[in-house]
Amino acid sequence: MLAATPADSAYASNLGQELGLPVLPGATDLNGCTQFEAVLLCRAGSLSVQRTGRGAPGPVSVDFGNSAMRHRRRAGHNELLGRAVGVTKKKLPLHVLDATAGLGRDAFVLADLGCDIVLCERELLIARMLQSGLQSAAQEHDPWLDQVLARMQLVAADAMQLAPEFLATFDVIYLDPMFPGRDKSAAVKKEMAIFQLLLGSREIPGDADELLHWALSLPVDRIVVKRPARATSLAKMAPSHAIAGKAVRYDVYQRQFSE
Repeated sequence: MLAATPADSAYASNLGQELGLPVLPGATDLNGCTQFEAVLLCRAGSLSVQRTGRGAPGPVSVDFGNSAMRHRRRAGHNELLGRAVGVTKKKLPLHVLDATAGLGRDAFVLADLGCDIVLCERELLIARMLQSGLQSAAQEHDPWLDQVLARMQLVAADAMQLAPEFLATFDVIYLDPMFPGRDKSAAVKKEMAIFQLLLGSREIPGDADELLHWALSLPVDRIVVKRPARATSLAKMAPSHAIAGKAVRYDVYQRQFSE
């Protein structure tokens, strides 16, 4: 943990205790820091992960109001995501559980498309980054952001440990297992490197297979799995159908629990 300014010291100290992370002195030079591979930087209530060492890429944070997110809402692949989840086939709002929220970008897009979405993230550090991103976006007092944020709820927990009665309220479960190579852009490479550093070997294909089996055991109408376009299906289980773009494919497991 590192406080960007003296005013951030109390927040950094409290969060460091919660996450079990040491708090570095405020004067720490990240370019010359060799003790840690990355730091969690606190600045005005927002959080970002910054790699250390000379020439390290810039920080990774959750920023729902940035120009990239505003551009993405007009991107064509949002239509694919919406179709996969069923936005055009059922009356909104769909109630969606993003069981692997990560940095929350797909969840934000789904909320922008009109879904009520619960972001579930089991890694507490990433959940706290999501929380700070939601709070920062709310402080912008942007009518568009406010409208989208009202449809988003964060739960810092393992989705597979949620109460059955809570899980039964969802129309769709969305899974996005993190595998390298799906997108070769510099920004995504940087984010994947941070996730691999934070999570180590915990996000593995077998773990993702278990998530799919769990989701298929629940009485929800639809499970959607985001995959690289040419990847095999999770757990080698063929979907009901798939919606594919050039780089990404959405495997859809359609159920018949509702009228």
